[in-house]
Amino acid sequence: MLKGLLFDLDGVLTNSAKFHLTAWNNLAKELGITLNDAQLDSLRGISRMDSLELILKYGGQEDKYTEAEKEKFAAEKNSKFVEQVETMSPKDILPGIPELLADAKKQNLKMVIASASKNAPKILTRLGIMDEFDGIVDPATLHHGKPDPEIYEKAQEIAGLKADEVISFEDAKAGVESIKAAGQFAVGIGDKELLKEADYIVPTTADLKLSEIEKVFEEKE
Repeated sequence: MLKGLLFDLDGVLTNSAKFHLTAWNNLAKELGITLNDAQLDSLRGISRMDSLELILKYGGQEDKYTEAEKEKFAAEKNSKFVEQVETMSPKDILPGIPELLADAKKQNLKMVIASASKNAPKILTRLGIMDEFDGIVDPATLHHGKPDPEIYEKAQEIAGLKADEVISFEDAKAGVESIKAAGQFAVGIGDKELLKEADYIVPTTADLKLSEIEKVFEEKE
């Protein structure tokens, strides 16, 4: 029986993913690394330091910098990202999400944020939906990034639920893999081929209808 919803943040509740990718792309250019669209897209849904390591790998610079230098690069990227976050408001909530959250509230479903972003509380506050959620996974407590199941297992724990009592939402391949590794029902938002491991896929958040997702969820039980 469905008792809770677990959400990634960037690209699912709001379009802050574009701010992340712009900030990473600019940093890559500063380091003399040119990222193609597929490489840039691969940064979705993974942690800050994992993203930086991936960029350096793409540029053949894995061993060029010390850990202190890497931390400095990541901090610079984050400050640029936070500047963009300060411009956000409730109008930046993606289509279909307010209705989805309202339907979940009517059913008294627990709702938890499972995002690798350390800026999640700030973003949710800017969007005016911080109080909608029962908890947020603290990325500082994680030992492994997506596609490891740890973040969704922790979100499930915060909700106080079992794997077969939750539906989890993602827009990234690594995120969907994380959900499935945690034994949960995955809703993928975006490219059908890229997110093919998800149990239910929609092209955009505007296509999310809780009643439709629940039907498929109940059939899988």
